[in-house]
Amino acid sequence: MLFNPLSGRIRKRKEAIRRAAEEIPGACREVTNAREISASVDTFVNDGTDLLIIIGGDGTVQGVLSHLFATQPLAKWPVLTIVPGGTTNMTALDLGIRGSPESVLRQLSASFQKDFPSALVERHVLCIEQAGAEKVYGMFFGVGLIARAVIFSQSRIKRLGITGEIYSALITFGYVAGFLLGRRQGAWAPVRMTITEKTLSRPHGTYAFLFASTLDRLLFGMRPYWGGQPEPLHVTFVRQQRQLPWRSVFRLLIGRGNDLKDKDGYHSCNTDELELLVDDDYIVDGESYRAASERGPLRITPAGPIVFLAAERAAANAES
Repeated sequence: MLFNPLSGRIRKRKEAIRRAAEEIPGACREVTNAREISASVDTFVNDGTDLLIIIGGDGTVQGVLSHLFATQPLAKWPVLTIVPGGTTNMTALDLGIRGSPESVLRQLSASFQKDFPSALVERHVLCIEQAGAEKVYGMFFGVGLIARAVIFSQSRIKRLGITGEIYSALITFGYVAGFLLGRRQGAWAPVRMTITEKTLSRPHGTYAFLFASTLDRLLFGMRPYWGGQPEPLHVTFVRQQRQLPWRSVFRLLIGRGNDLKDKDGYHSCNTDELELLVDDDYIVDGESYRAASERGPLRITPAGPIVFLAAERAAANAES
């Protein structure tokens, strides 16, 4: 087990979560930064670990994924499972893993005592790369309004200790509302990009936001993409417009954007490669980075798939 005591839902309940983790046989290492995550993952892989339980949030999961992809062939990977201890836990929720960290640990412990569960779920992972920077791996990429909302929440609101889907939704929807009400400066400024994608006819433009993910569902089970292609990378973006109708944005967010038209500024597709020429901040699973067009395009592709384990009840939710 990898246990991050600084994750959003863990900090105030560390001892209770530690006690629940002790019910599961195997080594547990505490990690609080990328260096400790890398060293612990190396130790587990070298010891032949076949299941790695990540007790933490999306950022901790992202750190594990990035290190494994950088150092290990997929054949040597352990199966991964997540105990959702972060602020949003988008990856765990997409896999159907819900509940407090303690309850998920107890569920895993019960499954192991009964028999090793066969609830395995495959997901691709985003690989984000640009010349002159290390590759980043994760499950959700965002630029524009979404990235600015996440960066703001990390710098200010997160200090209040509020966590969960409602916290994330309030921040994101607050930014979207500000944009819809006409704010276009500072944190609400649109982003200029050149987008290269095989289904796209107009690559240059100014965009309110763009996001890409290999997850089937996002916060609150939303599925805000409607591409019909079989590729694993889901992409949705909205071009900058003089006015964004509330109804259109709402339809996009709840996954009913099929009637939104590219000519009106709305685009969604599934693809196996996306390239962006952009000078702006972007986020991957809540962690922020900076893209610079002078280094060439920011390239996003699917990697994997990799295997996650969910407790039996969670797996049933993920398949439904």
